Amino acid sequence: MGRLSRRAFALAALSTLTTASGAAAAPGRPRRRAATEIRGVWLATVSNRDWPSKPGLSAAQQRAELLAHLDRAAADRLNAVMFQVRPTADALWPSPYEPWSQYLTGTQGVNPGWDPLGTAVTEAHRRGLQLHAWFNPYRVANHADPARLAASHPARKHPGWVVRYGGKLYYNPGLPEVRAFVQDAILDAVHRYPVDAVHFDDYFYPYPVAGQTFDDDAAYDAYGGAFATRADWRRDNIDRLVRETAARIKGIRPTAQFGVSPFGVWRNAATDPLGSDTRAGVQSYDDNFADTRKWLREGWIDYLVPQLYWHIGFAAADYAELVAWWARQARGSRTRLYLGEALYKAGDPAQPAPWQDSAELSRHLTLAREYEQVRGHVFFAAKEVASDPVGAMARVVADHYRKPAAPPRRITGPAAGTGA
Repeated sequence: MGRLSRRAFALAALSTLTTASGAAAAPGRPRRRAATEIRGVWLATVSNRDWPSKPGLSAAQQRAELLAHLDRAAADRLNAVMFQVRPTADALWPSPYEPWSQYLTGTQGVNPGWDPLGTAVTEAHRRGLQLHAWFNPYRVANHADPARLAASHPARKHPGWVVRYGGKLYYNPGLPEVRAFVQDAILDAVHRYPVDAVHFDDYFYPYPVAGQTFDDDAAYDAYGGAFATRADWRRDNIDRLVRETAARIKGIRPTAQFGVSPFGVWRNAATDPLGSDTRAGVQSYDDNFADTRKWLREGWIDYLVPQLYWHIGFAAADYAELVAWWARQARGSRTRLYLGEALYKAGDPAQPAPWQDSAELSRHLTLAREYEQVRGHVFFAAKEVASDPVGAMARVVADHYRKPAAPPRRITGPAAGTGA
């Protein structure tokens, strides 16, 4: 189906929306059953984005705020929480590898007096929610001064692992010892807790910063000889992280899933005819060196959640175009396709007019229901689920989440493309 006819169909489908009391499916198209689908929310801890509301709260206050987020997710008939437990090469559990997160006490390395991840797993399960432990693989700090890190921090013990870029610190993905350490630090949580999934976000190689170069010359000289370009080598580094992490999760906790939430555009069609009909300024393949389309098509991971943080009809990256494109990529894959939704934009006066309409997100779910490959949605983020300034989440719940839905479980059997 061509782009114009797809959009015409999408608009026709959207015209069938009723009031907040319900949304009808497009005429002549079967309604996809929602008995099993993901209904997730990201709970971000970096910079105290969603939780805790500020650093330095007492353990009781932190726990109460965390439980309030879980209660709200359950009340909205969501079924999964993506809880950020390693925001900046630190930990929200008693890790032997990395220091306690500064976002708990205000000082990195200080014990908060309780176990947030352990509590989150237990309390999420008590409410019928899956707990997906969300890890940022390579970000070390949102500043560029290693002296501000805890004295015990691995980045201080191994300064050769670290790259300064864009005013921040990152582990170098091109070093095999870094890749092994990152996996060890993450998998400690998988050993300790019955997490339902390991979840990565979109930060692999960092987003480009104008006028700056990510200095991995020494690592490329040492390890990049087999590759035609540095970009190919960088993509291989990220491929290795994904494949090795997937295998190690399966070996430790076979029931745990592995999911990734990348930037929503793999490549623009102007760059690659296999890409989407978009004109995005960032492309994950070229800028984050994350070949997300490959991971989906080869079935290396259990689920993929592209961040489709644009409205329907947005010229540079139309939500309707991207849903259709990702659905085509997912056809025949063992990897489930979920969609990341920009709840945080709803009602933000800085956003375009469609985001001022409380029904925009509900329209997203109505449109996505026409694609059998789409198995659910994840909302960014928990603070907006709680505050819901223009009622966009309430509209989604009324139109689409009237009844509970079970979250998907791990897909059993070997992953395609791994040689397993």
